[in-house]
Amino acid sequence: MRRLLILIPIAAATLALAACGTEDVSVTSADAEQGAQLFAEHCGGCHTLSAAGTEGSGNRSLRVQGPNLDQRHVSSEDALYAMHNGGASGAVMPQNILVGADADAVARFIDQYSGTQVEDSPRPSADSGTSSGSSSGSSDQS
Repeated sequence: MRRLLILIPIAAATLALAACGTEDVSVTSADAEQGAQLFAEHCGGCHTLSAAGTEGSGNRSLRVQGPNLDQRHVSSEDALYAMHNGGASGAVMPQNILVGADADAVARFIDQYSGTQVEDSPRPSADSGTSSGSSSGSSDQS
C-alpha cells in the first residue's frame, strides 16, 4: 500500500510532463502521422512545430530551447544530420536521439511540415535600380 501511495504522484507527474508543450497533431498521411508522433515524443520538449502540436519549452532563455521549426525549413538530410550528431551547431541536443526507421520518419515529417511560417525577405527585382546601359557613355571617352 505504501508503494502505491508513492507511485501515484510519480505517475501523475509523468503524465503531466508528457503532455507539456503539445497540442493536436495535424497531418495528412499515415507516414506523416508516425513522424509527427515520434517528433512530439522525442523533440517537442525543445522544438516548436505546429503540425506535431508541439510548442518547445516556451521559454527562450532556457539553454535547451531548440529552433522553432515553424519558422525554419529543415530538409530531411539536415534533420538526419542533427538527429545523429546532436544538433547542427553543437548545442545540447542528444546525439542519436532517433535512429533507423524512426529517424527517417521524423526527417521526412520535418522536411514536409517545417517552415510553414517562413516569410521571404524582400529582394530587389532584376529591373529595379540602374539599367546596364546607363553608365556606358562615360567609358567611351579616351
